[in-house]
Amino acid sequence: MKQSFFIKTYGCQMNVYDSEKIIELMTSGGYRQSSNLEESDIAIFNTCHIREKAAQKLFSDLGRISKYKENKIKSGSSMKIIVTGCVAQAEGDEIKKRNKSVDLIFGPQNYQNIIDALEGKNEKYVYSDFLCEDKFESLPIRNSHEISRLVTIQEGCDKFCSFCVVPYTRGAEFSRPVEGIFLEVKKLVEMGAKEVILLGQNVSSYNSNVFEDGIKVSVKLSKLCNLISNIRGLERIRYLTSHPNDIENDLINEHYTNKKLMPFLHLPIQSGSDRVLKKMNRNHSRSDYINLVRNIKSKINNMAFSSDFIVGYPGETEYDFDQTIDLIEHVGFASSYSFKYSPRAGTQSSLKHLNVVNDNVSDLRLKKIQEILNKQQSEFNLKFIDKNEEVLFTDKGKKNNQFVGRTKYLQPVHVLCNRNIIGKKLEVNLESLTSFSFHGKIIN
Repeated sequence: MKQSFFIKTYGCQMNVYDSEKIIELMTSGGYRQSSNLEESDIAIFNTCHIREKAAQKLFSDLGRISKYKENKIKSGSSMKIIVTGCVAQAEGDEIKKRNKSVDLIFGPQNYQNIIDALEGKNEKYVYSDFLCEDKFESLPIRNSHEISRLVTIQEGCDKFCSFCVVPYTRGAEFSRPVEGIFLEVKKLVEMGAKEVILLGQNVSSYNSNVFEDGIKVSVKLSKLCNLISNIRGLERIRYLTSHPNDIENDLINEHYTNKKLMPFLHLPIQSGSDRVLKKMNRNHSRSDYINLVRNIKSKINNMAFSSDFIVGYPGETEYDFDQTIDLIEHVGFASSYSFKYSPRAGTQSSLKHLNVVNDNVSDLRLKKIQEILNKQQSEFNLKFIDKNEEVLFTDKGKKNNQFVGRTKYLQPVHVLCNRNIIGKKLEVNLESLTSFSFHGKIIN
């Protein structure tokens, strides 16, 4: 048997998907997955470059695992250290400079080369080419009976928001062919999946094509969702992350007509200030965003929204921050993510470094915005107390006979049941709320 490997994943759900592909690639190649980092023969770190702390965590982990590698070598054993993902793409040479123990570095579109590199068939050290098509054609589908599965349909971004590294680490926008996506989803459903989450750095920009009666037909996200909804056994479809500029009427109408498409939309805005949005190169205004939300709600009255917010962006004034608070209170979000601005090397915002917001001010703004967003999430959830909601159960809970599932709005729900209900979609009365999780009772 070949060597064992351990993989640690940092960051977004697309990284989770990529790690699944790496695991399948390694196991298909005869390698054995290990749950113990220090005892593995190969340590793989699949990295995220969106926030500075994620990159710092990588270098901290590398320093620690390097000592285990040294001890293994002294005892006559060996270990290979591999860094993959967005930090590998952006800082491959820097990684090697800072830590000589790293053996191989792969950007996010080069995973298909890992086995050959491990077996000495290639002599490269850093793999950083943009090979989206090769990647998706080469990577296998992980054999699993999980109920909810991730499927990357689009990679890269052409938006060039001034704070974001994605165009530099994932490259230009690439949409996977429809046939490959359809076959992957179909196979996942055959393995037991009931829900798929379609992923992309800018998933709402998805645009491919198929031939119908010899004529090339454009397939956007709306038509793709329609096509895969015809797969028998698939019960729920979600997608993320979207850009407000790419949400068009065809997608809104698909939400209205396609009952498998969940009424929950993650729609990042980052700031509620037109001045800051312009500096961020978002290419939309606060009124554009508000009008889009209003338009969606007018057609789909049960649609819920989540978003991303950045506070302390260079030059953000108190008035700009107040505009963000005003937008949050105007729209109302079911859940959201908020962060303090983190400069990323190579982005436009990091090159200017003018009007840097004081750390203490940013910390206070982040605390305030999180208090408001948490309050909105709590208020949204409280509306469901003593209501019956359809829940898709995906996992066992921590207690005996406890199972965990999610509503169509992604709210976690815990129930007790004497039979296995994983994979079942059941009506549940939501009796109580603890933090952001519901506890309920099955009613059918």
